[in-house]
Amino acid sequence: MGWEAWFTVVVIVFVCGVLVRGIAPPDMTIWAGTIAVTLAGIISPTQALGGFASESVLTIAALFVIAAGMRETGALDVIGSHVLGRARTERGALLRLMPHAAAMSAFLANTAVVAMLIPILSDWCRRVRVSPSRLLMPLSFLSILGGMCTLIGTTTNLIVSETMEQAGLDGISMFELGRVGLPCAVIGAAYLFFIGPRLLPTRMDAGAALGDPSREYLVEMKLQPTCPLAGKSVHEAGLRRLPGLFLVEIVRGEQIISPVGPDEILQEGDQLAFAGAIQTIVDLERIPGLTPAADVEYEASFAERRNRRYCEAVVSHSSILLARNIRDANFRALYNAVVIAVHRGGERLKGRIGDIVLRPGDTLLMQAGPHFVEANQNNPDFYLVRRIDQARPVRHDRTWIAMTLLALLVILMVFGGHAGIRPVIAAFLVAGLMMLSGCISIADARRTVHLDVLMTIAAAFGLGHALDESGAARAIGEMIVAAAGQWGALVSLALVYISTIVLSIFITSKAAAVLIFPIAMVIAAQLGLNPRAFAVTVASAAASSFASPISYQTNMMVFGPGGYKFGDFLRVGLPLHLLLLIVAMIVIPAVWSIET
Repeated sequence: MGWEAWFTVVVIVFVCGVLVRGIAPPDMTIWAGTIAVTLAGIISPTQALGGFASESVLTIAALFVIAAGMRETGALDVIGSHVLGRARTERGALLRLMPHAAAMSAFLANTAVVAMLIPILSDWCRRVRVSPSRLLMPLSFLSILGGMCTLIGTTTNLIVSETMEQAGLDGISMFELGRVGLPCAVIGAAYLFFIGPRLLPTRMDAGAALGDPSREYLVEMKLQPTCPLAGKSVHEAGLRRLPGLFLVEIVRGEQIISPVGPDEILQEGDQLAFAGAIQTIVDLERIPGLTPAADVEYEASFAERRNRRYCEAVVSHSSILLARNIRDANFRALYNAVVIAVHRGGERLKGRIGDIVLRPGDTLLMQAGPHFVEANQNNPDFYLVRRIDQARPVRHDRTWIAMTLLALLVILMVFGGHAGIRPVIAAFLVAGLMMLSGCISIADARRTVHLDVLMTIAAAFGLGHALDESGAARAIGEMIVAAAGQWGALVSLALVYISTIVLSIFITSKAAAVLIFPIAMVIAAQLGLNPRAFAVTVASAAASSFASPISYQTNMMVFGPGGYKFGDFLRVGLPLHLLLLIVAMIVIPAVWSIET
């Protein structure tokens, strides 16, 4: 190897070392490596920045907007209730997640599946106090396993198929890889369910997901005529299983029902009094037709409420609100705000929100105008004013539009290729329709794009180019594979699989497939073996990228939200690679004969 190859290897080792130790953020670390090889002249600035023009990076950016639009309209809650059902434990959620994530990834780009399911799982983890790191890595791995089963499940399969055609072989058919992908998916899912939980980290404090558990609010919600909970018992409505929340009483006309039994049937117009954590209270409004009883103009002022934000304010000793109940305080006129809930020290409040007489130190949860914090941060009526981030009313009237657009995305992803519509165009089209239809505003769409994730993926492409241009990747691959010939056909096949896996730990799986494929073809020709078996081996190995966050987009997408470190993927992913290697070495020779 020349100095360029050695320099690139040193940079890659340094980058991986920093990532493993968690010394610096992943995006800055990988970009530092990309800049280093660019300054050394190994790759051009165009190659260094080319990742930003990558279809996969642009597709992920559009998918962030689509996922945000689904969240804004409550459509993600509809999907989440179907995917996760009534799961209340980590293993229960994983059991329900496995078939859905894998099956969707077989026919949708797995990056799209992960982008849609990350917010669903994150919300579920927050509600039931489970660390996101316990489920987000399995989500990525399940999407990869599902993508191994079809030609369109991952772009890596498409690249290998195109490379096969260029080499004079027939391309991969739609379900050909399913012969090895499906057994791998089943075995991999079993590994994630039975062994994975023992290896996965609890990277974040699960209790912190609901904020301060000692801060208990009292809130009243009203069942509107459109609420699907009407006619169901409290148990059937799931109101007894909300973490951090307790149903105190039901006010039905002049009747007060307390304590509330699990068989009590809910009726239209019921006012439900809850006591509990702030984030779970915010989640209540995601239920269609369940609205804060304190806002008498709630339904009529929906457009106004879409511009509101949840805010907290602590009543001061000099406040004009003291010794007055909330109903008489006329909050809407004074502050352009509506009190949704009240917290008072360690005391569990009872009665109606409007009848509570305010005291110094009471904390109010309000729906307020977008500038409430700025306008009242120096107001002597309050000690402290703060905004509750990412919490505002859900636009249920756009739910069906968002669901329709999601169906359109699925159709375009599966069948659009026949009409020349690439996934990136489909994703941008649907993201644009999300904004045009009012599912999400343009300003909010801009804020939902996670630049750190996109920058990390784009920078990884630059390092992949450096390994290719410097000759380091080919030299390493040849050294690993060169010893295969003397050990027989099956060992040769296994070494091609292992070489692809090893290389994909340091660069993207696509680059690993492209670099190993010609070497695999040379070995097959020299040993007189079936080249198609070797091509399928490269495709299967490249599509299964578990041991590194930088090797595949979905791993990088969950890297930040899950709070993972580089070593977490090695600890969970390497045993899975070994397991799938055994499966592949049994299935591939049986289906695609090694001997010509």
